[in-house]
Amino acid sequence: MTRSTHKPPERVAVVGAGMVGLSTAWFLQDAGVEVTVLERSAVAAGSSWGNAGWLTNSLAAPLPDPSVLKFGIRAVLSPSSPIYVPPTADPRTLRWLARFARNCTSARWNKAMQGMLPLIRDALPAFDALEAGGVAARTRAADPLTAAFPSARDSKGLLEEFAHLEASGRPVDFEILDGADARNSEPALNDAITRVVRFRGERFIDPARYVRAIADSLRARGGRIVEGVEVQEVRSTRSGVTVAGEEYDSVVLAHGAWINRLARQVGVKQIVQAGRGYSFTAEVDQLPQGPIYFPGQKVACTPIGDRLRIAGTMEFRDVGAPGDPRRMRSLVSQARALLRGAHIDDRQDEWVGARPCTADGLPLIGAGNDPRVHVAGGHGMWGVFLGPVSGRLLAEEIVTGHRPAALSAVDPLR
Repeated sequence: MTRSTHKPPERVAVVGAGMVGLSTAWFLQDAGVEVTVLERSAVAAGSSWGNAGWLTNSLAAPLPDPSVLKFGIRAVLSPSSPIYVPPTADPRTLRWLARFARNCTSARWNKAMQGMLPLIRDALPAFDALEAGGVAARTRAADPLTAAFPSARDSKGLLEEFAHLEASGRPVDFEILDGADARNSEPALNDAITRVVRFRGERFIDPARYVRAIADSLRARGGRIVEGVEVQEVRSTRSGVTVAGEEYDSVVLAHGAWINRLARQVGVKQIVQAGRGYSFTAEVDQLPQGPIYFPGQKVACTPIGDRLRIAGTMEFRDVGAPGDPRRMRSLVSQARALLRGAHIDDRQDEWVGARPCTADGLPLIGAGNDPRVHVAGGHGMWGVFLGPVSGRLLAEEIVTGHRPAALSAVDPLR
């Protein structure tokens, strides 16, 4: 019998105070590790702030699927398209786009889905563990989550996806309503809607509030969060890893779409591309019972407090580029056409955020070529949903030295 020589780290730095970084830090702390979180801006200031906040087993899937290519070149070059690729000469972005397109096949999507399934299956229990451990925020039941369509034909793609999910072991509990029943099922829907698909068993959150609650719990248990620190270098030494002038036993890189430069230092060749989304909030005459999704337009609506957050679009652009007002105007126009009783002219909280997307649709979770430097990122649209389970599993690997089987497909060195 051989005895493991792995020594659990005593002090770990986590770069990034979004859902992924703070969840990783929280579960490390839960295992007895002293944690410091370093954040370039502020807690929940990035993609964890303005997204839809959906925790959905039924819709979580790898981004590069065959339907993306159906938009065509002309469509993706249009600023009003749900998926927009601005003209660029940046070689790294062009390489990423070429790899992304190669992954938009049924075979590669199915392979990526199988790799993502273990994370999806354990995603909600990870939220339950946070709340049982002292995080004050709570998930909310989406009762129901409604997908809305102008016609029955428009729902064909979603229903086919549900059939694929059932074949892969993920049955979806849903019902279909047509005509007046569809329109009356949700007062916020426009009269043009003639079919809805309602599914249950999903949840949602106010993402910024939830992430801040994780930060509060971390601090209350003795953790340290340092805001306004942009990490320029991770330097390995014989005794540890130096980050922002301090030495730690290990470091976790979890800073979203900014992860490329530091991850390359530890051998990560996968490119993380910013897939930017836009959102705003508006008052509505009657808040929906739960989230609403318009799949044809890629628009997601979530009750946040007493307002409705309206989010959408996927824009592959440089992470530091300013927001494109044409994209916000397009989202506003779509919201007018899809919703009833929404006071769009009085909108607030306009936001653009960079989702960290990989070309194969799978996140990057695990150690780089230095076993003391770990990566947790590249979750695309699902960083809020998969952040806690990713953090829980990565913390287990860091503390025990054993890689959980659920992380087999998301090796950052793949």
